[in-house]
Amino acid sequence: MRRLGNTLYITSQGTLLSRQGEAIRVGREGVAPVLIPIHGVDGILCFGGVTVTPPLLGHCAEAGVTVTWLSENGRFLARAEGPVSGNVLLRKAQYRASEDARATAIARSIIIGKVANQRHVLRRFLRDHQTTSPPETVNGIEGAIDRMGRSLRSLGKDLPLDALRGLEGEAAAAYFAVFGAMIRGADFSFSGRVRRPPTDPVNALLSFVYTLLTHDARSALEGVGLDPAVGFLHRDRPGRPGLALDLVEEFRAWFADRLVLSLINRRQVSAADFRVEPGGATLLDEAGRKTVLVAYQERKREEMVHPFTGEKLLLGLLWHEQARLLAACLRGDLDAYPPFAAR
Repeated sequence: MRRLGNTLYITSQGTLLSRQGEAIRVGREGVAPVLIPIHGVDGILCFGGVTVTPPLLGHCAEAGVTVTWLSENGRFLARAEGPVSGNVLLRKAQYRASEDARATAIARSIIIGKVANQRHVLRRFLRDHQTTSPPETVNGIEGAIDRMGRSLRSLGKDLPLDALRGLEGEAAAAYFAVFGAMIRGADFSFSGRVRRPPTDPVNALLSFVYTLLTHDARSALEGVGLDPAVGFLHRDRPGRPGLALDLVEEFRAWFADRLVLSLINRRQVSAADFRVEPGGATLLDEAGRKTVLVAYQERKREEMVHPFTGEKLLLGLLWHEQARLLAACLRGDLDAYPPFAAR
């Protein structure tokens, strides 16, 4: 039974993490220290200027707790973990599949899941807000839903990987062309996806939550014995967790984008939670990051019935369940990889 542990997010600059017995001591100048039992933690994410002592690092390695360092705005820097526990036979199967026709088949499944979930988000918005939305908004979203439906039908054909990626791009363009219409907060607007760096608050939120998703996806893949670096849709590139990025695609719209829309539309974040860097990058400030992290953790503790297995599970275990299904496909226990597609 997979247990959903707590990820410890450290966002306050100048924080020192050290070991005190079987606990993590979180200390910062002028603030009373906090002790957190390590047995309830499955990972530590450090944002910016956070120090972790060597004794705590060693204890985390022994306890199977991965420590990850990100820049203050969420860019990956480094990762420390204990001995790799991957199943060598499973990883060999993964490597073989990445070099043959199965790579395209798995990539197709991932893209189908991604596009289906983007379309699901749009359809759900219309279900909840059609009567209160302007006609041009409704018409635009309905048009995007139709275009994405055509993309899904084309994805069912026997096409090479480059053609599948082209269909993925067309669906993404249709989706993000109307994404801004789902934003109902007066302080926010969206005219298109901008990365590296994000130049507006909505893109800053999307990039930040996608980073959290990638961390969780990587941990899930390692948990079932897969190599997060060797993907099928995202091909090999030094330093890039290709398979983790593959897994994230299925959850970008359904989990991350919906969370961002909820934070904005429920006014849990405001324009005051962001700052603009001299180079033009827009980033969440410390208070904004904490708000997002709390909402992210709370969302992970909601429950749903998995659309393929029929099992009730916490949302935070969805990426682990998909990693398990992918491993079963690579071992030959499943004829094909069943992507996560919300109903």
